[in-house]
This record gives sequence, structure tokens and C-alpha cells, in this order.
Amino acid sequence: ILFFKLIGLTHMPSGDMYPRIDSGDLILFYRLDKDVKSQDVVVIEKTTPDSGNEKELFVLRVVAVEGDTVDINAGGRLIINGNTVIESNIFYSTPAYEGYTQFPLTLGEDECFVLADQRENGTDSRYFGAVKKDEIQGTVINVLRRTNI
Repeated sequence: ILFFKLIGLTHMPSGDMYPRIDSGDLILFYRLDKDVKSQDVVVIEKTTPDSGNEKELFVLRVVAVEGDTVDINAGGRLIINGNTVIESNIFYSTPAYEGYTQFPLTLGEDECFVLADQRENGTDSRYFGAVKKDEIQGTVINVLRRTNI
């Protein structure tokens, strides 16, 4: 029982983090780590604009934390605090989604901004806004590859 209070186990619900985490992979996450930093991969439970009151599970990468200002330019480049972010491990542009999150966005206390590695069609903070720390279920510590073995 104590193990499951500290460690969580879930499956990757989508292909939003491909190629590092594929849909269906099993994910171990540490439940007590709510102090996230940029580049942490986190498990969150969030209500989206289209889900009504139903919470959905997401596994996404933190790109900004409280106090940071996030912007996305017309060329699909991520800008944090006025600086263009060079991500050598992301292979897609980062377009803003029209009609959802308005940029630039300054994060408030206990908020973070998360993005999918699959930037061109991922469901992330561009769609549902900033994530509150109480929506974070934990930080990913290991991925157990279940597919494409």
C-alpha cells in the first residue's frame, strides 16, 4: 500500500510524446514530486474545454514554470521570457492553436506550461491553458516499453 502512495503506474493514453513515449507504454511516476522544473515529464489530470467536467489523463513535458512568460511566434517557435527556446530533441514546430490559449501568457503562482513532444497536433497547454500544481499527479521516473518490442 505504501508503494502505491509513493509510486504511480499508468499507461500512455496517446501518441503525444512520441517517439520517446509511445501510446500504450507503461509509465512509473513519483507522486510526491510537485515541484516541477522545465523539461520534467509529468502526469497530469486535467479538464479540457471539450470534456465537460470529466478529467482526462495526460503525460506532457514542462516548458515553463510560475513567473515565466510563454509566447509562440508566427513561425511556430517557442519563446520563454523573451528568449527563443532551442530544443534539440523536438523535431516539430510549435504552432499556437487559434481560439484557445492567448499568447503571451504569464504564469501565475503554482502554475506551469506543458507541451507535448508531438508539437504539431498534441493536446497540451496551448489547448487547455496553464496547469496548476494540484493537477499534477507526479513526475515520470521510468517508461516500460510495451509496444514495438
